[in-house]
Amino acid sequence: MRNQTSPFAPFEFMIAWRYLRARRADGGVSIMTWISFLGIMLAVAALIATLAVRSGFRYEFVGTIVGANPHITVFDQTEVTETGRIDRTIENYTELAAAIAAVPGVRQAAPAIRGQVLASHDGRSAGVEVVGITAEDLVNVPLVAMPEVALGDITRFEDGIAIGLGIAQELGISVGDRLRLISPEGARTPFGTSPRVSAYEVVYIFQVGRWDIDRTRVYMPFAEAQSYFNRDGVADQIEVILDDPESVDAMVLPILLATNQQVTLWSWMDSSGAFLQALQMEDNVMFIILSILVLIATMNIVSGLIMLVKNKSGDIGILRTMGLTEGAVLRIFFICGSAIGVAGTIAGVALGCAFAIWIDQIFGFVNWVAGGGVWDPSIRLISRLPARLEWGDVMSAVSLALGLSFIVTIFPARRAARMNPVEALRYE
Repeated sequence: MRNQTSPFAPFEFMIAWRYLRARRADGGVSIMTWISFLGIMLAVAALIATLAVRSGFRYEFVGTIVGANPHITVFDQTEVTETGRIDRTIENYTELAAAIAAVPGVRQAAPAIRGQVLASHDGRSAGVEVVGITAEDLVNVPLVAMPEVALGDITRFEDGIAIGLGIAQELGISVGDRLRLISPEGARTPFGTSPRVSAYEVVYIFQVGRWDIDRTRVYMPFAEAQSYFNRDGVADQIEVILDDPESVDAMVLPILLATNQQVTLWSWMDSSGAFLQALQMEDNVMFIILSILVLIATMNIVSGLIMLVKNKSGDIGILRTMGLTEGAVLRIFFICGSAIGVAGTIAGVALGCAFAIWIDQIFGFVNWVAGGGVWDPSIRLISRLPARLEWGDVMSAVSLALGLSFIVTIFPARRAARMNPVEALRYE
């Protein structure tokens, strides 16, 4: 009569550990064990690194949008003037901004003026977007008031203009220099509209980390922008900043009700929602592809266990004749395969997290080896490769790797458990 032992008894772990420690004669098993371990480690590390970069991309992309742009923009109803021009300017911008700012959840509502002009300095020129805004409202734009790089003094904004670092680099301009702005919509004369050319001192240079903003954005004092763009007594739009940018959809109706007039609202989700959806779709596809990579890595465990069962068939026969149950044999080989999966997963988590933490140094080295050009912010719109470790992503990678490791281990373990002791010992 066989003795019944509790599942996963200490002797089962001891036998499994002895099988994993292959002797020289069984060197092939040891090699397969190492291959399985390294495969799972690299697959898990790749999955975690990809998930971290994915989360970093979305966080940085959304952060630069909501940190340097309005979360909601309010436009007046479009009107056609007697001359046939389309007019969307807001005359009661002070009252309208105050009414919107009183809505719970709204941090700031600022009237603004926007226009496209040509910037010129020292024989160089570039197209830029001018945003007219007050100094009080500018310091409440997070990524402009606290950017990645800041040169000059933002408190002197009323004395000049603030420009993005990309514009400064392209035009070769620095703090204290004067930048010429040329607008086709200038002074109106009996002979038509003449271009307006004005020069402003650059008092502040910023880098928010998003190339299309750093390369095109110029901030001008609101009153000066009204004069420069012929917007006397009016504003082009009301720029709204929310306490929670992710709740922009829920804030549309309260803001519409607060305006008490016919207006048009345009949120950051309207302008960038398609890109975020494409990014989410790409994330899902990448997760599926890397999950297949993890599955392939775990299949090495099956190969290693099959070889182990074949080499240990005599031992299995002896253990069975000594009274070891099929369940005990199954658990021994299950422990062998699971141990490889757990060890590979732990090592993969450590490697993947290390890659995400030191990604700047790693890509700096890669960029140095490649001679530059690995990361072009003009194409990817973000100044650096971001990575953001989130526990949800790490746990999903761990759960996937461990789950697959445990599942694929069952099949060779069952084969070992069902081995006939007589057949196993026939040729011993």
